[in-house]
Amino acid sequence: AKPADLEKAILCAVDAGYRHIDCSPIFGNEDAVGIALQMKFAYGSVKREDMFITSKLWNDCHGKGKVRSACEESLKKLKLKFLDLYLIQWPTALQVQTNTNVSAANSSDLIFEDTPIEETWKEMEKLVDAGLVKSIGLSNFNETQIERVLKICTIKPVMLQIESSANFLNERLIEFAHSYGIQVTAYAPLGSPGMMQRVEGPSHGWKIESFKNFPIDETLGKRGQSVYARANCS
Repeated sequence: AKPADLEKAILCAVDAGYRHIDCSPIFGNEDAVGIALQMKFAYGSVKREDMFITSKLWNDCHGKGKVRSACEESLKKLKLKFLDLYLIQWPTALQVQTNTNVSAANSSDLIFEDTPIEETWKEMEKLVDAGLVKSIGLSNFNETQIERVLKICTIKPVMLQIESSANFLNERLIEFAHSYGIQVTAYAPLGSPGMMQRVEGPSHGWKIESFKNFPIDETLGKRGQSVYARANCS
């Protein structure tokens, strides 16, 4: 989306009652979110304490000497003094590549870096101690990777953000996280056809319309789309 369109969407979302905004440098939405939030704060529509702002550490900022500067850059774009939640977006570390559009690149174009998850997590904990973030967590981590963090952490991850939808419930990983007291946020609960088309081609991706013939329709007298949306987004 164009920055102006994104700003307008955020303003409308806040007016509609949304209070959690999920950001990431790779999403390219931090600048627009920051502008929209400052407008709302200036209007007095909401206060900072009313909002819950999440952002993420991108793959080329893992390890010592990179995590804090990445977080500070996100705060600068968001025009905030602290984040409510900061996540390691992926467990995989990448080398910085100025000539590669990572969001559109093939895996063969990326250069992976051998930075231990444990090292990055310890740097995340320092952000909490410094008051730059209130809570820290993980995204796209599997059971083994989560256990590695739990074995060395002083501050336990409070959140795991993972894909979960009708096509991919991810129940086992959700139950695993809950067993350690880690809350779960589902992303792409209505699917992500745009992402799949970019990665796999225009013939891939699914839409909520695909579920219009759910058997539950007859039981509840509702269309499959509305039942599915309510189950995943309420």
